[in-house]
Amino acid sequence: MILYTDTSALIKRYIGESGSSDVVAWIREADLIGVSIITRAEAGATFSRLHRSGIIDTTTAELLLKEFRLHWPSYMRLRINENLVATAESLAWQYGLRGYDAVHLASAVIWQESLGETVILATYDRQLWGAAALVGLEVLPHQL
Repeated sequence: MILYTDTSALIKRYIGESGSSDVVAWIREADLIGVSIITRAEAGATFSRLHRSGIIDTTTAELLLKEFRLHWPSYMRLRINENLVATAESLAWQYGLRGYDAVHLASAVIWQESLGETVILATYDRQLWGAAALVGLEVLPHQL
């Protein structure tokens, strides 16, 4: 399985919440895991937000960030270029996506085209999930 994860899915690998066990299973099953390079900033921002809001303490936030950084080299980190941004702009307009969600969708679509193989997009964002299905990507979870 070739898996592309947006940040809403990947963060569940690190934070125990609804869907975490599914994400861990998908990652174990995947032969290749792709992420956009923006995922690194989004994940760091998520850990920081959880810390600032008191959901996790400083030690936990630092440990989660450290674990994320240890895994980072194992992900296929998809770069952003002018073509990808143009595709993201079109997808944002067509499906009403937020900017980074459009970048995630464009990354998965372009990656699938370049590989010539099925890429499964994992996301817990309803709007991105729906748009991914409409552009012909397989999506996890199967239902939101």
